[in-house]
Parts: sequence; structure tokens; C-alpha cells
Amino acid sequence: VLESAPPPSIPLSQCPAGIPVLLPPRPLQNPALHPPSSAADLSRSRSLLDAFHSSNKDRMKEFTQALLRNRFPALEAHMEHWPHIVLFLLNAWIPSCFSQTTAPARSSPTPTQRAIDGPETLKFRLSGFPRKHNEGRIEVFYKGEWGTICDDDFSLANAHVLCRQLGFVSATGWAHSAKYGKGSGKIWLDNVQCSGSERSVSVCKSRGWGNSDCTHDEDAGVICKDERLPGFVDSNIIEVQVDENRVEEVRLRPVLLTAHKRMPITEGVVEVRNKDGWAQICDHGWTPKNSRVVCGMMGFPHEKKVNKNVYKLLRKRSAEPKAPVKATRQEPKAKASAKTSSKAKVGKSSAAERLYSERQKNHFLVHSVACLGTEVHLAACPLEFNYGNATESCSGGMPAVVSCVPGPLYTHSQSMRKKLKTPLTVRLKGGAKHGEGRVEVLKGSEWGTICDDRWNLVSASVVCREMGFGSAKEALTGARMGQGLGPIHMNEVQCSGQERSLWSCRYKNITAEDCKHSEDSSVRCNVPYMGFEKTVRISGGRTRYEGRVEVLQTEANGTLRWGLVCGESWGTPEAMVICRQLGLGYANHGLQETWYWDGSNTTEMVMSGVKCTGEEMALSQCQHHKNVQCQKAAARFSAGVICSETASDLVLNAPLVQQTSYIEDRPLHMLYCAAEEDCLSQSATKANWPYGHRRLLRFSSQIHNIGRADFRPKAGRHSWVWHACHGHYHSMDIFTHYDLMTSNGTKVAEGHKASFCLEDTECDEGVSKRYECANFGEQGITVGCWDLYRHDIDCQWIDITDVNPGNYILQVVINPNYEVAESDFTNNAMKCNCKYDGHRIWVHNCHIGET
Repeated sequence: VLESAPPPSIPLSQCPAGIPVLLPPRPLQNPALHPPSSAADLSRSRSLLDAFHSSNKDRMKEFTQALLRNRFPALEAHMEHWPHIVLFLLNAWIPSCFSQTTAPARSSPTPTQRAIDGPETLKFRLSGFPRKHNEGRIEVFYKGEWGTICDDDFSLANAHVLCRQLGFVSATGWAHSAKYGKGSGKIWLDNVQCSGSERSVSVCKSRGWGNSDCTHDEDAGVICKDERLPGFVDSNIIEVQVDENRVEEVRLRPVLLTAHKRMPITEGVVEVRNKDGWAQICDHGWTPKNSRVVCGMMGFPHEKKVNKNVYKLLRKRSAEPKAPVKATRQEPKAKASAKTSSKAKVGKSSAAERLYSERQKNHFLVHSVACLGTEVHLAACPLEFNYGNATESCSGGMPAVVSCVPGPLYTHSQSMRKKLKTPLTVRLKGGAKHGEGRVEVLKGSEWGTICDDRWNLVSASVVCREMGFGSAKEALTGARMGQGLGPIHMNEVQCSGQERSLWSCRYKNITAEDCKHSEDSSVRCNVPYMGFEKTVRISGGRTRYEGRVEVLQTEANGTLRWGLVCGESWGTPEAMVICRQLGLGYANHGLQETWYWDGSNTTEMVMSGVKCTGEEMALSQCQHHKNVQCQKAAARFSAGVICSETASDLVLNAPLVQQTSYIEDRPLHMLYCAAEEDCLSQSATKANWPYGHRRLLRFSSQIHNIGRADFRPKAGRHSWVWHACHGHYHSMDIFTHYDLMTSNGTKVAEGHKASFCLEDTECDEGVSKRYECANFGEQGITVGCWDLYRHDIDCQWIDITDVNPGNYILQVVINPNYEVAESDFTNNAMKCNCKYDGHRIWVHNCHIGET
């Protein structure tokens, strides 16, 4: 009979009161089919049953009989065996009762229940206002809902664990009593007690998920050290919140048909998300300053006036009762009118009316807004919320509508794009995406950085708008986008938010003692949403950061399919575009073969001959063949990428080249090793060896890594090449190009430098060397270190034996073939003016990249 009984579930109300915890929870099992695993288990169960039976015999018998009568009447005839049925209950059912009971009002902390909600299923974020990017109210996403943590028993050890789960290396402090504002929703954890070494707060002691006697006045916050864990994905950042009515997400919902056709969406009804979905804002008292704030959030630098009459007419038409019309006659008319301008034929555009009337059930969450125009988020403005019947709270008004002016990168008009591209005195360097990077400003003819003292979102927003983006999403300190090289032009920048240029803000000039490049400021700007991430994907990789590249194509019949990209000519610049398009940071590698990522059912090549500069926002903006031409069309030869959150960035010390340049006539008998490595011009092969000499332009190269990841050779140690003549390994065939050119770009002499030995010659203060070539050591350049190739080593020259006197340009290009990924390739080239009279050479005006 027991074998035929289905596994029951007992509601909490039917569990017998007062049953002590006799056995640990065990899997459901039928004792007739699955007896205790050992005699010891059986003996223990029997003894526990006897002990329980003697003290609760009558009560337990009653409970068993009632349960069988109500739930399993077929078993009631076997009540003479009720002690065995009780044993079955104790082993299988009773633990389910224990798991359903709630904790007492104030219990001692126990390890937080993990079950299916392990650390890998939890999400964390920092919220609140005002705050920096590395501090805020700590919020946890658990069981589909965001909630907070109570500050009872909170400690720095708790903050260490939580900061690591947010992607920071450690905590520097914590905050109590809702310092960053009160949260809403659940208070998920209370009385959390961590030692500090746990990998997740879920394994720390606490009162259990959702069990708290706190209010949101006790929400805990953390202050994390502004240093990211290597390889950690940036957490979701909630910019600004208000106390009870959270306004975290804002959107422009397009209404006119013309607004739907192109991205980005620049005009529409302003909507804010709340717990019930999306709601509108009443346009009573709506000002251009409000519009400026909304446009900034949407990624646009400026607002423009809206033709409200169009929206009023549409609203009026949609409210009028419609005469019944046959659908067959109306459809062609709707199609025809859809093509017309909504401004010119607003009264006749039934398609536009239908589109608008479908959305007319407005829910006005916000009654009025009073922004100053300098806020970076609508929630930072004074807001008056609606209560009661919100649908009737905008009497005589309509939903607020905003129209924005896009920046040069996002404008629909090609002519306007060219017109808006004016020379700028500010730029962003080192960022993975458009709209983010280290802030650099031009003073005189020299680019420099900004010290992060008093750096904030208001000043950062001035930079973002000046660059053609929206307001600032983040104002970053501590060289989060890599350290600059050269002067630091500004410190303690203080903007009001209305300035059109950062140079119009108040600031202090600084000396070398005031600031170092480890304090360089950077920004992340709001940029318009373009939807580029929907048209490509990577698949087959071990992590979401790597895989075979697949693009979305539309067939002639309208169906969508994913095709592969031909791997021929695919390289780092193309990989950079894919990683940027998918929001996966920088490109680590661009791969031409992906056989080890086999597993995708996508096998057809749909794109070939892809050639990118690396600056494009999407792969569709790169050049490619009109018709697919791929010699190796098998799936194993498709393009692939490996992306990374961080990347190196090499920059040459230009002044040192200028200071160390000179001419040497070197005897041929001292150049055998250099000739073996092809470091001399072609005419050297016809020379009368070992007699005679070669004329060499020599100089020192000091190559700095100012990025956020070490510069490592693409090839592993197993494929490095040993050069016996020089007695070292080459980890890269061509590490640097040296060229001497005429003013029109014609080369008159050239040289190249293999990686004799990539190592840390010297480092900034506080940075330790990691790479040394001696004894077949690892090669590379650490972040904050530099590799010095002295002027007196082989191949550190250009052979100018055959060059005539004249004026020339000396060009040095690091990593010319993009073999190793960097965050910025525009600063890899250095140029100098040269004057050569046949005996001496003058090198002057050396500068980097676009300087």
C-alpha cells in the first residue's frame, strides 16, 4: 500500500504542532522501496521514533488517522500499522513542514538559504543620490525583485564581500541610516554577519531572505575602493532616485509615423517607468529646461521647440467619434496617407490618427516638473506626483512632448553631419565605446588631462554635450580610463552646467606637485540608443566575451537568418567594432579561424571582405564585398572575436626621440647581426662587406603603457623565434616601423624593429615590474611601466645612406599591424620634422597622433 502512495505535500496548517526536529531533511523516499542505508540509520530512526512515540503517542495517532481519512482513505484500513506510517512521515514528509515554518521574530543569525538562489543567480547594484560611481545604497536582486539590506550588525567585512560582488577589489567604508536615500520594495537581508572572505553574501550569516524587522530608514550603503576586479562585468548603474516614487528610467515614445522610421528616436512623448509600467507627464508648465534634461538623458546635447499643434490636432481627432466605415475601403486610404507628412495632412492621416489613438489611455504619474536645465537626470528635478485618479489629473493638458537635436555622430543628415564637425578643444581617449573615455583638453598646441579633484557629473556633462553627446552618466576619477601622458592642464574644475565649453568653467592651474596622472578624470556620457546590438551576435565561445561572429540578414521573402562572416582579412580593427557594438569592451583578438568553437548550426557565409577603421559604431558601417567572395567558405574559417573589458595602450615618448636623435657612420663589419634581421636598406646587399659603412639616423624609443591591461605579445612563448646572433627571443616580428618621408608622404628610407625584448625597464612610483626577458622570461609591458630601446642598440635606427639632403618627416609607428589589441590606436604614431644637410640632422617638433 505504501508503494502505491503518491509523494504527498502537506500544507503548513496540517503539520502537527510541537514536533521536534528529529531528522535532517532528506530526499522523499518510500521506506518500503528505499530502506535506511544502514543498520545504524535504522536503529537511530527506531530509537527516535520510540522516544517520540512515548511522549506524543495519543496526539500523533490522532493526527495520522485524520490525515489518512482526509488525504489517503485507502490507507485508513491499515491503521494498525500506524507507527510504520509515522516513520514514513518522519523520513519523508515532516522535513517539508520544517522548511515551511517561518523564523521567530528575532532569531540568531544562520547561514542564508542558498538552495537554488546561489551567488550566480543574485545581482547587485549601487543606487541613491547623490553619490559617486563606487558608492551608494546596496541593492540585491533576488527572486525577481530588487531589495535592500538593513544596517543592523553591518560591518566593514560585509562591505568587503558586497564590493567584490559589485566588481570592486575591496571596501573602504560603509554607511548606515539610509545615507544614500531610502530604497523601496523588499528588505531582503537583516543582521548580516560576514567574516570578509566569503565569495558571496548568500553564504554569510543572516536572518534569512526577506526576514527583517527594519524599515527603509535603515538601508545600508557601501563605499568601495575605486579599483575594478580584472575581468569583472560592469554592474548596472542606477543614476538617480527619489524616495517614494522612483524615476529611474525615462524614454521618448514616438507618436508620429515619421519618427518610427529612423534611429535614433529624437522626438516623442516623455514617459517614466513606475511599478505599473509606463506613465506620462502632464505638460502643464513644461519648459525648455525640462526638455534639455530629458534630451541629455536620451543622449542628445540640445533640445528644440516642438510643434505642439500637430499633437493637439491628433489628440482632438482621436477623441472625435468615428462614423462606421468599411475596413476594405479604409485600408488603402490608410496606406496612402501613411506616406504623407503628418504636418501637412494631419487631419487626413488616418494611419497617424490610429497610431496615436491606440495610445491615448494616458496615465499621468507626474503632474509638474521644474528643472533648472543643469540636472543630469529627471529625478534630480523637483517633481510633483499625482495621487488618486491619475488619469484625470491633467485637465486641459496633454502628455509632455520633447524634441531633441542629435550630435554629429547621430544626425540623419549627411550635410548637417559635416557642418557640425567643428574643431574641438576637448576629446575623449581610451574608452571602449563612443561617448566615454579619459578627458583631454587642448591648450596651445598640446593636449593634456584634467585632475579629478572636485570632478563631478555637472562638469562631466559639459564635456559630454560639447562632444555632441547627452548629459554625463558617470563622472569617473582615478584614471579609470587609463592614465594620460604629458601635461595636466586643469584642476578643481567647477561648472554651473550651462557652459558650452569646459574652458568656460572655473578651474585652477596646477603644478606637478598638485596632481599625477593616476588622478586623471574620465566620463561616460549618455548616448542615443541605436539598436546596433540586435544585428550581430557571437556564439560558440566559452564565455559571452568570445565566439564566432554572426550577422542578421533579411531574406527576399522577409525572413531573418543568421549567417557567418568570412574570416579572410579579418583582424583587430574589425573585432574592435564587434566588441563595441555588443557592449563587450575592447577587442583582445580578431580571429580568422574558429574551428574550436564548432557547435553553431549557422554555416553559410553572408559577408566577406570586411574592412573597418576600428572607429565605426556597427559592422554595417564597415566596407565589405557587395557579393560574398570567400575562398575558404567552410564554417571553420569564419571570423571570430575575443573581447575584454580592459586593453593596453602604448604611447611613444616624443620629446625623448627629439632629444636623442643623431647620425652615426657605422662600419659594415659591426652590422652582420643587423643585416641578418633585415635592419638595413636594400643597397646594403650590394656593399663590399666587411668594408665601408652605413649612415644611420639613431634615436631612443621609450614606449609607455598607459592603458588598463598589460601589453602582451600575441604569440605564446612556444612560437617565439630565437636569434642566436643577438642572443634573444623575438616575440613579435614587427613591433615598430621607422620611416623617413617627404612632405607629401613618399618614403625615402625605412626601418623596422622586431621586439628584441619586451620588458619593463622602469615603472611609475608604486608600480612593480612584472616582465623581464632574462632566462627566457615572460615578455610584456606592465600598465604604468615603459620599455626603453636605447639609441645604441642594433636596429634602433633608419638607414639613410642613400638619402639626399633636404627636409623630411620622421615617423615612428608602434604595433603597426595591430597584432596586439589596444584601447586607442590613434596615439601609436609619432611624427617629427627633420632637416638633413648631408652631414648633420636636426629633429624638431615631435608630436603624437592628432596633436
